[in-house]
Formats: sequence, structure tokens, C-alpha cells
Amino acid sequence: MNFVEELRWRGMIHEIMPGTEEQLQKEITSGYVGIDPTADSLHIGHLVSVMMLKHLQRAGHRPIALIGGATGMIGDPSMKSQERNLLDEPTLRHNQEAIKKQLSKFLDFDSDKPNKAVLVNNYDWMKDYTFLDFIRDIGKHITVNYMMAKDSVKKRLNGESSVGMSFTEFSYQLLQGYDYVHLYKEYDCRLQMGGSDQWGNITTGTELIRRTAGGEAYALVCPLITKADGTKFGKTESGNVWLDRRYTSPYKFYQFWVNVSDEDAERYIKIFTALSKEEIDILVEEQKAAPHLRPLQKRLAKEITVMVHSQEDYETAVEASNILFGNATAEALKKLDEETFLQVFEGVPTFDISRDELAGGIKAVDLLTEKAAVFPSKGEMRKTVQAGGVTVNKEKLSEFDQNIDSSYLIADKYIIAQRGKKNYFVLVAK
Repeated sequence: MNFVEELRWRGMIHEIMPGTEEQLQKEITSGYVGIDPTADSLHIGHLVSVMMLKHLQRAGHRPIALIGGATGMIGDPSMKSQERNLLDEPTLRHNQEAIKKQLSKFLDFDSDKPNKAVLVNNYDWMKDYTFLDFIRDIGKHITVNYMMAKDSVKKRLNGESSVGMSFTEFSYQLLQGYDYVHLYKEYDCRLQMGGSDQWGNITTGTELIRRTAGGEAYALVCPLITKADGTKFGKTESGNVWLDRRYTSPYKFYQFWVNVSDEDAERYIKIFTALSKEEIDILVEEQKAAPHLRPLQKRLAKEITVMVHSQEDYETAVEASNILFGNATAEALKKLDEETFLQVFEGVPTFDISRDELAGGIKAVDLLTEKAAVFPSKGEMRKTVQAGGVTVNKEKLSEFDQNIDSSYLIADKYIIAQRGKKNYFVLVAK
């Protein structure tokens, strides 16, 4: 597999340094991506660079994931308007372990193959490097003029922010450049990858390698991913979409992908899955023939939910989605854990009912008119029941005065009433 060709058809190359493709065709090459360890989980904004590492390993090369422990203590000015919070070492180590666990779902760290993945942390080689040694060994090789010419620095200095740019942040590209020098010397690393906003920092690294070691190193960056409407990818109303289920449940994770637009789905399925061009071309044709069936979104959501979580989590998410939008059964409803249940029915009108009254049993007509205003009147409810338009917990109500008791409770707390096809109501026993 030709790595550069693979990224090219997937739309994952924004800029590439001359000679990169030749280097990759010549021999097994180590390539790295830097990952910011400011949280103990990756979010989907990290996935583009993680997928680049995955494709690099699939092509027979060696991926290196660099956790930016030292640089994470400073903050990268690229595309940012303010400095970030600094981290202490115990937090960094905790975040590093959590991130490695997530990366293991994409990369092979454990095999005996020569291209098994490597995880490093730049804090390990920076913590004992004195300031004097650094400016003597590294600082003298790169001029201020060279650093000032970088877009990431120019945008910050000429921007609207009155904060300006601290020396700490200005030194960031030198520190990142030194990472590349270190990996070049210790791991024979010849390629650094990242987002297009990293081009300036990465090329500073290749220049440092040329000037300090007389070596050749290369750069490849992917475009910054946006939505078709130009808004930022990966953000929702509730913030980032995380890979850790503690922050974003598998159900919400699946929902994010299955709800992307047709235009985005066609781009994202190339970037965020390892499906072949032939498979994707078939899915694109299916989408054109029957866009309402959303084959692209469904396959994209499946591939990435299984990769990040598991087949079981994916199946649970599909079942949960079918409760609102498909023909799910009462059985599927009863299987939901409380967290997923609440997410499925988020925003649905809710009524509190008496647990004690429910224990003795209550007529459905009284429950859904007097105790919970699902229907404005008993007469209207009777008509809707006769027309087959009322369900309780996904089972059609055959009699309007059917007895409802505690055995109907889901997670020992909830009852779902449905009026017509789209009107859901949650009854909460208290």
C-alpha cells in the first residue's frame, strides 16, 4: 500500500514536503504525530492525526505517538487566541496512560513486527534539559526572523487580541522542532504529520534536523476538518465529542456520526474509517440512489463506534436509536440502562407520578389524563386508543381502562407513553 496515495484519495493531504513520497517508498520509515495531553481522553478532533498513524502502520511503516507532556505545559500558539492552562506531572502521566489505552484501539503497540507502534512523551527528554543548554544547542540554529515569518506567530502578533504573545509561547516552535531532532536521532524518525495549522512548527523541525544533524526529514499535513456549512467539526451544543464513555456515551457518540449531513458523510467516511475505495464508492452510489436510507451515515457510524467502543456498544446504540425513530420492541426498551434511557428521551415532556398509587394499579385512562396530561380529555384518549394510536412502553394499548402497575416500570422508575407516531412522554415514578 502506497501511504501517500492512500491519504491522497481520502482527501487527507493539505501540504507535503518534496521527497516525502520517495522516502516512504524507499524503506520502512518512522513517522510521528504530536498529541496534546491536556485531558485524559482524546476527542474526535484528534482522530484525523490518529487515522494518519493508523494508515502509516497499515502501509508497513512505524507510527510514533508523541504525548506532548513538556509542550503541554506551555501551550501552542497555532490557531489559538490565548494561552492554555499548564499541567503538573501526575496529571500528565495519568492522561498519558488513558490516551495510550485509546490509541491501542487504532494502533498495534504489542506485536513483534518491526513497525509496531511506539508511544513517547517529550517531558522525558525535556525535564532535565537546562535552559542554558537548550538556547546554546538549539536556539542558535534558528533566527528570530525565521520564527517570526511563520503564520502561527504572525496571526497571533497581528491579531485583534490585546494579550499579545508570551516568550513561552514564542519558544514553542523551537521545542516542537527539538522533539523532531530527538526522534530523528533516537528512532531514525523521518516524517512528522499533523493538521495544516502545524505546518510552520513541523518545517522548523525539519530545518533544525538539517542544521544540527545534516539530515533530511519530511513533513505532511492534512486539511483542518470542518462541516459542510463551514462550522467547526467535532463540537456539539454540549461541547467536544469524546472517545471516553465517561464524557460521551456510546449512544451519543453513535448519534453524532449517524446525524452528519450527506455531504459530510461522503468526506468523513474516507477520513475516519479504513474502508477501501471500492467499498466507499459503492456506498456513495447507494446514497445517491436512496438518500433517505442514509447508507453512508449508517456505515460511518458503525465503523467508528465499533473501532472506538465495541460491536456490543454499537448494537446497543442502534437499538436505542430505533426506540425513537424505528420499530423497536418493548424488549429493547427494557434493556436500556438508565443513562442511555435518559439520553434517548432527552427533551421529551416529563410528568411525575405517585409510586404508591402505581403499586396498587391505576387505569390507563386515569394515568394519562389526570395523573399525567398526555391527553387533554378522557374522550380524546378513548378515540385514540380505538384508532390504535396509544402505546405504553412500546406496546399498543388495547383497552383505554387497562390496568397499569409497578411491573411496567423501566429501570424501576420510568414509563413511556406514546400518542400517535411522534409524541413521546416520560412518566417518572416518585
